[in-house]
Amino acid sequence: MPRRPSRLAVGILCLALALPAGAQWTQPQWDSAAGLPSLASSDSQAASGEEFRLGRAWLRQFRARAPQWQDPIAQYYVESLIAGLLPHSGLGGSQTLVTLVDSRQLNAFAVPGGIIGVNAGLFAFAEEEAALVSVLAHELGHLSQRHYARGQARAEQTQVPAMAAMLAGMLIAAAGGGDAGIGVAMGSQAAFIQDRLAYSRRFEQEADRIGLQAMAQAGYDPEAMVRMFRAMQRMASLQGGNPPEFLLTHPLTESRISDAEDRAGQLSTSSIRRDALQYHLVRARALLTIHERDPQQALTRLAQDDVPEAARRYLDALVEARRGNTDAALSALDALARQEPDLGLLPASAAQMAYDAGRYDDAIERSRRLLRLMPGYLPATLTLGEALLQRDPDEAWRVLRELAERRPEDPQVFTLLAQAAGRSGREAWGHLARAEQLQLSGRVSEGIRQLEVARRVAEQEGDASATARIEQRREAFIGYRETLEKF
Repeated sequence: MPRRPSRLAVGILCLALALPAGAQWTQPQWDSAAGLPSLASSDSQAASGEEFRLGRAWLRQFRARAPQWQDPIAQYYVESLIAGLLPHSGLGGSQTLVTLVDSRQLNAFAVPGGIIGVNAGLFAFAEEEAALVSVLAHELGHLSQRHYARGQARAEQTQVPAMAAMLAGMLIAAAGGGDAGIGVAMGSQAAFIQDRLAYSRRFEQEADRIGLQAMAQAGYDPEAMVRMFRAMQRMASLQGGNPPEFLLTHPLTESRISDAEDRAGQLSTSSIRRDALQYHLVRARALLTIHERDPQQALTRLAQDDVPEAARRYLDALVEARRGNTDAALSALDALARQEPDLGLLPASAAQMAYDAGRYDDAIERSRRLLRLMPGYLPATLTLGEALLQRDPDEAWRVLRELAERRPEDPQVFTLLAQAAGRSGREAWGHLARAEQLQLSGRVSEGIRQLEVARRVAEQEGDASATARIEQRREAFIGYRETLEKF
């Protein structure tokens, strides 16, 4: 008997689909003039309002279940890669959101509405930057061609239960369910997924072609996609019945590889980007995340690959810091930064390292120095905000509030903003920021309770503006929760 989708999974989907006709999924933005979160409509040129709402709703539930890879340096790097590919993917002007997953599995995925997910394991597998780019470009190809919407048109009557089952499987697998989660997603709904949401062979080839073109136009070697496919094929053959997660939803056939090979051979680039050192540094961070319990394994893995010497020195420094040898680690990073002065990643790593070691003044000074050269640089801004929490909560509030304006969908920013508000005497705003962090993480009911606390505090303080904004957000939060509870 076919497995019925869970109430949670149906709710996830219907949160996106059952909003009033014409309504837009809204997101909090921090008003710099008043320090208030405001509502702003968002729309994607390549996605309908329905798809946009679906993606945002799904992402909140995904965050509640999946282990997040919270690494601002890797986050900024992936976002920069995607930003460079968007204009060449037919998605110029689209709003994308990147979520990094703390998983050693080789996987990346795209969800309607511009959500791109990347596992740490993809970095471990891809030994060159262009290989990683080929996967990202492929996922953007699915989004630009709106394969979800085109599949939906062919399955009008079965879309809700089948999509809910697929989402449930992805959430279970992301939360550590492994084969059980894959079974939910691939078992009872296998025919639907293969034809619609796991993408048909035609959709796969279409995404490959869009991705190849985007790579070439962005200056990356399109042959890297073929090399990546061949490497995945070898991995799948070695693993037998347990292929990489990516291939479960992106079936790889010999005809598909041949088609990509033919297409890549027809494309040319005026100048192919050389393999960036920055990629190997971020890959080193991914390996350390995967082998967090035994950093020596990360060192051993990197030593087996043909990587720049600077990447080995960088990973050595990160491991030394983990072992408590902060002075030696900072000295090594500073030496690398002098050698590679254009890489903000290196001084940003040093600033974060100083913060982790409790050297807050050093972290502040290093972050500010870097931000004078790279205004708005995410890793340095986050470290500055964290360090200022220990020294000057008022200034931390200012820095983090401005960051929240730019990143209204980032739960980590609102976590820090809540702390800054509380420590600087802005108690009502602290509860409000905490509520936003909870709803962004899929914990809407907890967010509503937090808003109630914020409202009581605001009324006690006589802050009419805060009270009005909190009530406005409360209505939105209740709407999210009621939609879930109907199913």
